[in-house]
This record gives sequence, structure tokens and C-alpha cells, in this order.
Amino acid sequence: MTIGLDTRLREVLGKKTVEALSEGLGLDTVGDLLGHYPFRYAQRGERTDLGALQIGEDVTVTAQVRAAVQKSFVPKGRGRGSRPGGKPRDLLEVIVADEAGRSLTLTFFNQAWRAKELVAGRWGLFAGKVAQFRGRLQLNSPQYQLLAEDAADPSSAIEEFAGTLIPVYPATAEIPTWNIAKAIHTVLDMVPAPPDPLPRSLRERLSLLGYGTALRQIHRPDSHEALGAAKKRLKWQEALVMQAVLVRRKAAAAGETATAYARGGALPEAFDARLPFTLTEGQRQVGEEIAAELAGDHPMHRLLQGDVGSGKTLVALRAMLQVVAHGGQAALLAPTEVLAAQHHRSIVEMLGDLARGGELGAPPEATRVALLTGSATAAQRRTVLDEVKTNTAGIVIGTHALLYDGVDFADLGFVVVDEQHRFGVEQRDALRAKADRPPHTLVMTATPIPRTVAMTVYGDLETSRLTELPAGRTPIATHVVPYTDQRWMTRTWNRVREEVAAGRQAYVVCPRVGGEDAEDNGAGDKRPPLAVVDVIEQLRGGPLSGLRLGLLHGRLDTDEKDRVMRAYAAGDLDVLVATTVIEVGVNVPNATAMVVLDAERFGISQLHQLRGRVGRGAHPGLCLLVSEAPEGSSSRERLDAVASTTDGFALAELDLEQRREGDVLGAAQSGVKSHVKLLSLLKDADIIEAARAEATALIGADPELKGEPGLAHLVDDLASDRGEFLEKG
Repeated sequence: MTIGLDTRLREVLGKKTVEALSEGLGLDTVGDLLGHYPFRYAQRGERTDLGALQIGEDVTVTAQVRAAVQKSFVPKGRGRGSRPGGKPRDLLEVIVADEAGRSLTLTFFNQAWRAKELVAGRWGLFAGKVAQFRGRLQLNSPQYQLLAEDAADPSSAIEEFAGTLIPVYPATAEIPTWNIAKAIHTVLDMVPAPPDPLPRSLRERLSLLGYGTALRQIHRPDSHEALGAAKKRLKWQEALVMQAVLVRRKAAAAGETATAYARGGALPEAFDARLPFTLTEGQRQVGEEIAAELAGDHPMHRLLQGDVGSGKTLVALRAMLQVVAHGGQAALLAPTEVLAAQHHRSIVEMLGDLARGGELGAPPEATRVALLTGSATAAQRRTVLDEVKTNTAGIVIGTHALLYDGVDFADLGFVVVDEQHRFGVEQRDALRAKADRPPHTLVMTATPIPRTVAMTVYGDLETSRLTELPAGRTPIATHVVPYTDQRWMTRTWNRVREEVAAGRQAYVVCPRVGGEDAEDNGAGDKRPPLAVVDVIEQLRGGPLSGLRLGLLHGRLDTDEKDRVMRAYAAGDLDVLVATTVIEVGVNVPNATAMVVLDAERFGISQLHQLRGRVGRGAHPGLCLLVSEAPEGSSSRERLDAVASTTDGFALAELDLEQRREGDVLGAAQSGVKSHVKLLSLLKDADIIEAARAEATALIGADPELKGEPGLAHLVDDLASDRGEFLEKG
């Protein structure tokens, strides 16, 4: 039988191993397994730092046995009034340590025979969940694999770990790293050199290893140099395939024909004449770019980045009015019902009587703005569907409900996708498919995107940036508050009361909902994250007693969420205690203060977005990041960075440095299939840029890649599931 990358693992490996690889890691073919790269390499003489282990995490550590002690104990009885009894049990405690002398305890119950294997001086790989007992870190009944060393019996070594560099794989409890290594070793010896998907000319010009050689060296490296060459080759493959997908998609869009919507018109001119402020230079320039593309006969595909409060919605609305003025319809897709309702309210308010199309006394150029969400009643849905189908509603705002069958547009010409990171490409395309001709598309994000991320994830879109804040936006002061210092906490709540006393409003943000929340339990001896349902009661009976408090989180039904937001926006509530459901889009100009509890549990970009909810009116904003993170810790450094600047683009670059790459490009090291496993947006920007140029040249000369069938196969494979690949939120 000929073994290839598409061969099912069940044809070459044992049933138990195949089931563990499939169920635990999603690996079903030879190609899947060989694409499951080590996430690190242990090296003899360069051991794991046991001081960096975190309670509750699953780890595989390389360490040396220092001592093994056998104990005997009688189990305690269970239940009230019970007495100790039963047979004594044996406990084997094995102390292992790293080079710095930091130790870890391994515990084995009724397995005294392991003392014959785990003798002092032996090195091994030990896998399990980190726990703590009486202040000591330990692994209970860990799996392990001993390594052969000069002082030990070499017959116990396994060939997979005979080299200097020991591959450590993303693993599960059912299949530890050494079993994965053994399976990969078996497959490597059975598979002939696979066809190379990279063009020969590219490999020769860049001195890249062949595909088969790179696969062998990534799993069984002969040296650091060989490993580096293998990584470079495989990174190039990831980057080129990804960029080819984006370049081909962009080229295909450029060949489509769209409806052209001329500049100007009674509706946009009437709206601009009513604006009570002057557009920023950035809003004007980006507006000109978009207006010109809407007037063209090829569909616009543009990404609009704007920092918190830069006025993206206004730019999008002016573009929508250009389309509506010439008979087309515009749809705005929002990720949550709260944000969709917020957009609907703000756009209706900005338009005034221009949003009363068909009503008595409305200007003749007016249109209607419809809202469709999943929780709409049957009667509301019928009304909206009729307005959409008859073109009575020129602007339609909604959530995923817009994508459902039965939502039929009369003439959809423009699609605006807000907070694209919450959607996959296939959702964007599902809405575009409701148009008779390819519509123009504007993708908006309030999360500033580092250049390499934009090039890699949004490379099929032209990019615009809004960096200025509109006139009238006030500065936001941000401070880190130590949760354990009662004086600071007293002052924090007093500041909230001072803002309310001055006629203004505040937010209190918590990491989770509470109640039946699955996250209620903390890890190890850590307390669980603070929850809004608990905090609001503590504030009502304590530091914020007497104030009007409201509760908002994602588990409330839509009517309740809308009622709370309307009450807060109207000033009927002083303080809104909420989860991150307020992270984007919520606009209450009278809100000036925000207290973020357990701030260390949020990411940099998330904190920046939350902070953007205050300081949106005439008064300065204040954001207090309450945290238990100690001085000098990485969590505290992250909070200090947020406090030091309001430049979202600078924070986005810092966020990329500190986050796992998998958070940006898919689950790179988590044991889940991903097309991007080695490529680092931070470290490999040069490869990404060069691959973009190579992909542009390849697609330009051969759009279907008929001359490179191996590359075409990988590109088609990635393109087919790129929607899932882009699901990041």
C-alpha cells in the first residue's frame, strides 16, 4: 500500500492511538499528524523552568529525579461521624527538579513498583495537571517517559528521544507527547517524500528545504541549524498559501461588476447640511475614498479602522446615504443585539426627520431605518421584512438575523460589517449573497489592527484608517488601583459618587455574569473572577448605596437589555454594572467614569475598548483599573501600559507582542487543526511581506495556479474553510 498525506491514520496506526489522536486532537490523516508540530523542544542540559508552572495547567516537563520516598497511610473516612478504617494505602512521592533546583512532587498511589524505575539521577518527561498541596506544587499520578542517559540503563530509552533536541507536542491526557512522537516516527518511516507544493524556482531562489526534508527536521531535528531551516521552509509555505488565498480573492472581486452610485444626491446633501460640527480631516479624506469607490462599477472591498471614538459610524452613514439616494439599500451587520440597537438609535437620531420616510410631513428625500434582530416578535419581523422587500427601508440594521432565509432585499447595494473580528468571512459573504449584483462592502473595526495582522487577515481588503478624534471628544485619564488597599478602594467609589453628584454617570465592569456561570470556580487556590450579579448587590448595600444602579449582561433577554440601556442613556440610572457587553458601540455622552474590576483578567485591546465608553461628551473621562496584580508582574505591566497611553494603534502592537499568536490566527498551539502553526506575525513580518509579493506575482501570471497543482490544492483547502479560520471572537 502506498502511504501519502491523505492516507487515513487508521490504515497505518493502532486503533487506540488513532482514536486518541482523532478525538483529542482532531488528527485523522497522515498529513494532519505530520502537520502537528512540536510547540517546544527540550534539550539535554537545558531543562524546564519548574518555577514558571501555573496551578491548574496541563504540562509536560523535563526534569531529573532527585529522590523517591515510600509512605503508608490509612484513608480518612467519609461523611459525618465516620472513622478512619480500611486497608492502609501506599504512597510513592517522587521529587524531581530542574537545573536551578526548583522542585516538583510526583505522587503515585499503590504503585510502589515505580520506585525501581524512578531512581535518583534519571531524567524524564513528566505529564499531568499542576496541583498544590501544603504549599508544594505537584503532579498526581502523572504519565512519564524516562530518557536514556550515560548513568542509566540505555535499554529503556525510546528512539524518538535519542537526539539532542526532544520534541514536545501539544497533547492530551489520553495521548501524551511521547506517544505522539512515537506515532509520528512510525508514519515518517512509512511515507515517501511527498510532492513539494512550493514552486521550484521559489525554493531555489530562497534556498528553502524540500517539503519532505522540512517535515523530518521539524519532528526529528539533527541540530539547531537544521531545525531553523525546517521552520523557515514551513513558515514560508504557511505564508504563501495564506497570501495566495487573499490575493486570489481580491483579484476575483476586482473582476466583478457592481452598481455604481453617483456622488451627491438630495439625501446625503441634506444630511451634511444639518451636521452641527465639522468633519475631521481624516473623516473627510476617508469619506472621499469611499464615495469614489461607490461611484465606480467594481465592488468596493474596504476595511475601515478607527480608534475608539474616531467617528467610524458617521463615515459609514454618509456612505449609506449615497447609496440610498440613488435607489439602493444599505445593510449594517452588527455582532450583538445591544450594538445593533445602539446603531439603530444613533443613526435615527443623527438623521432626524430624514429617517421618517413615508410619514406625513417628512422631507421627500427621507428614507426609513429598519432594525432586525433574532428576538423580534413575529409582528415586528413581518413589518421589517415588508419594508426591506419593498425598499421602504433604505437602511437595514441587524444581527445574524439578517442572514436568515426570508430576508429579501429589493436592491441591496452596500454591506457594512461592524466589528468584523466577531464574524467569519462566510457570514460576510452570506449577506452579500442576498444582492442581485455584487454589493460594495465596508468592514469596520474599532480594534486597531497591527500592520502585519491586517496584511495577513484582511489582505483581500483595501485599508483606511481614522486616527484623529472629532472635536469635542475629551481626554480620558486612566489609573491602576490596587484592590487590596482599602484606602484606594474607598477613594475609587467616592470618585464614582462625586461624578454622579455632579450630574454625570458611571460604569462598573466585571469579567463574568455569575449565578450558574460555568466559570464560577477559580483555578487552584485562586478566587473566582468577580461577577456582576454579586457586585451589584455589594455596591447597593455598601459604597454606592442610595444611587440608582442598573444591571446589564448577555444573559438578559433582549427586551430587558434594551430597557436597561434606554434607561441609562436617558439618565434614569446613575451607574451601570455590566460585563463586556458594553465593550463596543455603546454611546452615552454623559458617562464620565468607569471602574473595571479584576482588570488583569482582560486583554489590552479589550480594556482600551471598554475605556472608550467614557469621555464621549463635554466632560473628561476617568477609567480606574482595579487589580490584584502585584507590582512587576506581567499582568501589572499590561495594565500600566494601558494607563500610559490612549493611542489604540500603539496598544495594538503591544497586545500582539504579549498575546499568543493563536489568539490572532487560530489555535496554533492548542491541539486544534490550524493552517497557521509556526508563522509569527511579530517575528515573521518579513516573510509575510515577501510572500505577499510572491503570491501577487504567481496569481497575476496564473490566476488558477494550474501550473502549480500542489500549491493550488493547499490554497483551495484554506479558501474552503477560511471563514472558520477568521473566527476570532
